[in-house]
Amino acid sequence: MRDLLPTLLAWRAAGEPFVLATVVAADGGGPREPGAAMAVRMAGGVPGDVVGSVSGGCVEASVIEAAADVVAAGRPRLETYGLEDSEAVGLTCGGTLSVFIEPGAAASAHLDRVQEAVARGSGAAMVTVVDGPPELIGLHRGDLLRANGYAALADAVARDADALVDLGEPARRRYRLDGCPEPADGPWGAPDTVTVFFNVIGAPPRLIVLGALDYAASLASIGRFLGYWVTVCDARPVFATAERFPDAHDVVVAWPHQYLAATSIDERTAICVLTHDPKFDVPALEIALRSPALYVGAMGSRRTCEDRERRLREAGVTEDELARLAAPIGLDLGASTPAETAVSIAAELVALRRQGSGEPLRRTRGKIHR
Repeated sequence: MRDLLPTLLAWRAAGEPFVLATVVAADGGGPREPGAAMAVRMAGGVPGDVVGSVSGGCVEASVIEAAADVVAAGRPRLETYGLEDSEAVGLTCGGTLSVFIEPGAAASAHLDRVQEAVARGSGAAMVTVVDGPPELIGLHRGDLLRANGYAALADAVARDADALVDLGEPARRRYRLDGCPEPADGPWGAPDTVTVFFNVIGAPPRLIVLGALDYAASLASIGRFLGYWVTVCDARPVFATAERFPDAHDVVVAWPHQYLAATSIDERTAICVLTHDPKFDVPALEIALRSPALYVGAMGSRRTCEDRERRLREAGVTEDELARLAAPIGLDLGASTPAETAVSIAAELVALRRQGSGEPLRRTRGKIHR
């Protein structure tokens, strides 16, 4: 959804009607997760431009056909696609997708608030009733539920929305009309219940790049592409400039260890030390390895990495802390150029974040999409 925002805002500003399709449930081996979205610009009721994806190509054509029906009827609908549907619209990789398709006008009220959250690097939730009494399906936000006479339900939805934004995860939940949650193992679509989808646009994970080198410029670019909030930090103002790192969200002039000591680091943060200079990287790595960061990597030759480990031990870094260090940084791709090295580092980040093996897929067994 984050990637669709600029296009949706442009369509809205131009008065272009559109339909928004969102994956609200994915079971089995589907290629996209809940929250994946696709928008179709409608011109005179006829589908036009398409942005985003809900299945990676398996069911998009069917969703576009359904979008035209949604515009004609003026009402949203929930569609389910699975392997058994047909060769034309089924998920050939297996699994089942539930896709909520709605007129864009209903979602437009969310767009400004979500865009503000994205701009400041925080999280937001788009809340939608996707199943239940016909008069409630498609309602966004708790205040609309309240206005329709469901105050307790509105309060329950608002509480869950805040909690899910903090977690940064989308969710589909069921409630009775009085606001009480329904058991997760009960039948979906039961009478007198509603199903609510919380499309959480979470705060992006951080990528902190220490060392304003040409390698850092390539890493900042691919980090932003992967959805990280990218910060480049270096103590040398001649190197740490916004002009040299146009894809970084922040460029900071500071000693790296001082910056790490003062900034926010959580369990999703990746810290990449590219300086391979002891006076910069050893103090920074002392802090990074004792932080909750998911990933700490450092660039350097084998000799540099061995010398760095010796210096870190002398500085009091424990063996358990040192075991967290990915050095030399990146996967073995034979990378040479800054761009190739950035791909190598990014591949290691993705493998860790998604619990991949880093092996060629042809050598693995089991599900491709975890």
